[in-house]
Amino acid sequence: MKKKTAKFLGVKSPVPYRWMKYATNRLRYGVNFAYGGTGVFNTLVPEPNMTTQIDFFTKLMADSVYTKADIVQSSLFLLSLAGNDYGAYLAKGGTAQDLPAFITSVVNQLAVNMRRVSQLGAKKIAVTALEPLGCLPQSTIFNSFQQCNATENVAVDFHNSLLQQAVEKLNNETMGSTFMILDLFSSFTTVLERKGVPGSTRFETPLRPCCMGISHEYSCGSMNEKGEKMYTVCNDPKSAFFWDRVHPTEAGWNAVYTALKSTLTQKIFP
Repeated sequence: MKKKTAKFLGVKSPVPYRWMKYATNRLRYGVNFAYGGTGVFNTLVPEPNMTTQIDFFTKLMADSVYTKADIVQSSLFLLSLAGNDYGAYLAKGGTAQDLPAFITSVVNQLAVNMRRVSQLGAKKIAVTALEPLGCLPQSTIFNSFQQCNATENVAVDFHNSLLQQAVEKLNNETMGSTFMILDLFSSFTTVLERKGVPGSTRFETPLRPCCMGISHEYSCGSMNEKGEKMYTVCNDPKSAFFWDRVHPTEAGWNAVYTALKSTLTQKIFP
């Protein structure tokens, strides 16, 4: 997702933090501290959460790789939360009854992280709204990829509402418009409902993934003990919005950012 954001803003894709030492000549384009599967809290992957990722950036400032006076104040910071905290919550036995309280804790921690980045000198901080998680194939598979899970999307609405309130509060504290939301929920919904947007691919069955297991016991990429593929791949991945149970294809992300492009340019570079 961050590559797409960079492309639409006309800048180079930031270097992954773990590869920094191999690409020091590209550090002027920024650094990507994200790790797949992570969230604001610890999730199901043994990778650093968002707090630790910000620690990595703080260390670069302490080492004078980046300085507040020049680079930090003129840079755009993107904090991305894709829903892994909620997947981990449910996988660890979290209940629907306690979910609102957990959502509140997630957004509160996200606000703490945004405030911390601001205190490091950042003047432009973007944060992603949650996409409609109830529309991911891992949810729509139960109705043959025909419709989104409305209950899950109600929870997403709650998260995004709290996030909007948090951003408004932070902007009031800073007496400006330091913080902004990239509304992935609206752009995803627009593409899925219209089966595409002008300037992007047409998706005839947008909720159906291109790659999936041959049965509920398998997923995209699964192999059996004989090394045989236990998944199928559609004939034309470019015609699919989703690649697997949770990730859009390149064409899918292109459609999402085509729908989001005007917001990106108006809010970030007005």
